[in-house]
Amino acid sequence: MKARVHVMLKDGVLDPQGEAVRHALGTLGFSGVQSVRQGKVIELELDADGPDQARDEVKAMCEKLLANTVIEKYDIEIL
Repeated sequence: MKARVHVMLKDGVLDPQGEAVRHALGTLGFSGVQSVRQGKVIELELDADGPDQARDEVKAMCEKLLANTVIEKYDIEIL
């Protein structure tokens, strides 16, 4: 079973990497970009008995390692 985790900074948390991308896009002529938020995507292949077990395992992984839940939010897709 496969899972995909999208990790993004929470709203209100400063995103200097996203701001650097927004600035670079402006210098390349893309002046209409108001803001950029940058995150990460993590794909996992799991041995699980079903989608509920897979989701529970991936949630535990996110809480312990894959996301810094103080400043990041995450969304899990079971594929």
